[in-house]
Amino acid sequence: MNSERMRKGRELLARLSPGAEDMLHAALDDIAPDMVEMTMGFGYGDIHSRPGLATADRQVATVAALIALGNAEPQLAFHLDASLNAGLSARELVEIVLVTTVFAGFPAGLNALAVTRRVFAARGIAPEVAAPLEGTRRERGLSALAATSGDSGRAVLDALNDLAPEMAEYILDFSYGDVICRPGLSARRKEIAMVAAAAARGTMRPQLMVHARAGLHVGLTRTELTELAVQMAAYAGFPAALNALSALREVFARADAGAA
Repeated sequence: MNSERMRKGRELLARLSPGAEDMLHAALDDIAPDMVEMTMGFGYGDIHSRPGLATADRQVATVAALIALGNAEPQLAFHLDASLNAGLSARELVEIVLVTTVFAGFPAGLNALAVTRRVFAARGIAPEVAAPLEGTRRERGLSALAATSGDSGRAVLDALNDLAPEMAEYILDFSYGDVICRPGLSARRKEIAMVAAAAARGTMRPQLMVHARAGLHVGLTRTELTELAVQMAAYAGFPAALNALSALREVFARADAGAA
């Protein structure tokens, strides 16, 4: 428990959630005390302490991944609280839930909002109600699509014209015109959330690639995207992380080929 990786893990965990180490011992010492060391040493000492992605951005990815998984309510509550300690605002956390709903569905989004409400209530936080959006859904959708995904996003919509043109309209009007266009969360953090959600679900390689490209377009670096994929090893498992890294390798190779 005194190695360098453990020291880093314990210090980071204490910053994110004072008292969390004691809670881990209370919950696990009677059945699997080694899991405490694994959580702090691997989860926080090896993964969360890595350079290349800011702590607050890591929390965006963690919250989105846990929402997308849909089976980790206690961990979601913990990381919503830790995200506030890391500097994310209540408004940003609500927006992460909304943007992740596009990938995980309404049941996952509604359940996540219920958890978020409890976390805010425990801290005495009054959620901020967003102002109405301006313009039509289609106008907002086209603008958000162009600003983030550009031609690659348009290609996804065009590919649906022969089979389900209504789905293309839903993606444009709802995903982009109702959700992704919203203020309250920066464009780069929206893409962090979407890449993390797609990686955690493990079945969304095409969508992960679209949003990895969009992430590059709005200012994420290759290092930051790679860190997102590596982080998924702790939350969605190594297969999900490895599959995400494979998708990123293809995205980066295509970007290099296009730039050559």
